[in-house]
Amino acid sequence: MSFQRKTVQCLSPLGLHNMSYKEWGDPNNSKVLICVHGITRVSDDFDGVAQALMQEYRVICPDVVGRGQSDWLANPQLYQIPQYVSDMVTLLARVNAETVHWLGTSMGGLIGIGMAAMKNSPIAKLILNDVGPTLDFDALLRIGEYLGKDMRFNQFDDAVNYIREISASFGPHTDAQWHKMAGDVLKQNSQGEWVRHYDLSLAIPVRAATKETVEIGQKMLWLAYDAITCPTLLVRGSQSDLLSVDTAKQMQERGPHATLVEIEGVGHAPMFVHPQQIDIVKNFLLT
Repeated sequence: MSFQRKTVQCLSPLGLHNMSYKEWGDPNNSKVLICVHGITRVSDDFDGVAQALMQEYRVICPDVVGRGQSDWLANPQLYQIPQYVSDMVTLLARVNAETVHWLGTSMGGLIGIGMAAMKNSPIAKLILNDVGPTLDFDALLRIGEYLGKDMRFNQFDDAVNYIREISASFGPHTDAQWHKMAGDVLKQNSQGEWVRHYDLSLAIPVRAATKETVEIGQKMLWLAYDAITCPTLLVRGSQSDLLSVDTAKQMQERGPHATLVEIEGVGHAPMFVHPQQIDIVKNFLLT
């Protein structure tokens, strides 16, 4: 693997915070791919994608604020899409990217929708991984239920088994792949316990959501989606409980008229670890 770990200073209403990111490939390459993870994940999710594409792109993979090696926010209510979009604009300025291709998983896809909808958006190609403007409310409740649990494990293998259990919808993976995916989102605390590598307060705005606020948010997301004009690929796990078949169909018929690819045997969300899944990304971006 060949990457550099860097940081960029971003602004919130309460002050400054650092966002960590991994940069792969030639730092002078003007072709930039931004890869943004899901709500409980980190930049390391895209190691396989980055290694496969670093000869073509400078691949930038951030730890969204509150996760991984990035700072935590003093006010957890700021853990929402507007703050994340603001941070990404700052990141693009730091890496001097005028136009980019974007791969976003779940939350990372919602950030991508927000970015791509803007006038003069830098996003020239967009991949949305198992996410759309309409989110299943029960699926959000499921995510909110485990998001803020303070799980602690004395043995790493026990922690891996837990991550494997709550992430079963990622689909089949080898033991080595599960070991890496778990290790990416776990860290040891000062007592030697294995804990999650994110701010548990991320759960606060998710748990505060109601059907009414979710419906308002969805209307805004559809307005944003309909404003997107760049080529868009929608990847859906065939068993996804977050992105419905109906929403995927609507996304093909309106806005950027996304091209749909479904991955069998996977729920929410495909992880782009397997070569066949990485090829989906390569074929869309490099065609």
